Amino acid sequence: MNLDLKGKKAIVCGSTQGIGKAVAVELANLGASVTLVARNEAALKQTKSELNTSAGQIHSYMCVDFSEPNKLRDLMNAFMQRNNPIHILVNNTGGPPSGPIVSAKTEEFESAFTNHLLCNHIMTQACVDGMKMAGYGRVINIISTSVKAPLPNLGVSNTIRAAVANWSKTMANELGKFNITVNNVLPGATNTQRLKTIITNKATKNHLEVKSVEEEMIHEIPMGRFAEASEIANAVAFLASPAASYINGINLPVDGGRTPSL
Repeated sequence: MNLDLKGKKAIVCGSTQGIGKAVAVELANLGASVTLVARNEAALKQTKSELNTSAGQIHSYMCVDFSEPNKLRDLMNAFMQRNNPIHILVNNTGGPPSGPIVSAKTEEFESAFTNHLLCNHIMTQACVDGMKMAGYGRVINIISTSVKAPLPNLGVSNTIRAAVANWSKTMANELGKFNITVNNVLPGATNTQRLKTIITNKATKNHLEVKSVEEEMIHEIPMGRFAEASEIANAVAFLASPAASYINGINLPVDGGRTPSL
């Protein structure tokens, strides 16, 4: 099975912590040159210094805030003039705050729509022409299992993640003939700072112990534990590789069996 990414160039968004960082590390381990994208320059520099360079990879970073899509577009256009083609794009953005949908403000939907769908679209549009010329393209979107079954108390996230999934499927249908695949990875409960925040907020709101909230969530997972970020990254790396050349337009749950649907 060919998992070799030597000579390939990748962009990984949200790549200074959690799942995004784990993905950047794994792609670099497989030989890819990785451009990190996030808004904290100090964290970007630190993460860049940790990436594998044993195959002669040249890593870089782009500091940008996804709440400013016009600035992102300008930065990406300038970046692509110097770095085309990019073979692998991993769209990954931190999820919206938790809360019931009935109390969500319209501004929360607008912000999430911008950060997730619009910025994914800008990133993808910037990379597609180069992928076509290279005859190799992998667009991988980190979304959520909520696109299969909405999750309690994540109203805004459930809504926007579903929009991204349908955007992705449409893109897959249009780009497959160019040897560009577009797929979604759906992480379950993963041991990241976001999960810790969700657990803490739920415990505080319901006057519960953090440990009891954790145990309740783990009880819903057939494998009896949370995922590690590296386990999500392994799925992303496979989809980015030559081995996944005929996998296109799918939603891949990586959730230990938690999602109650196929």
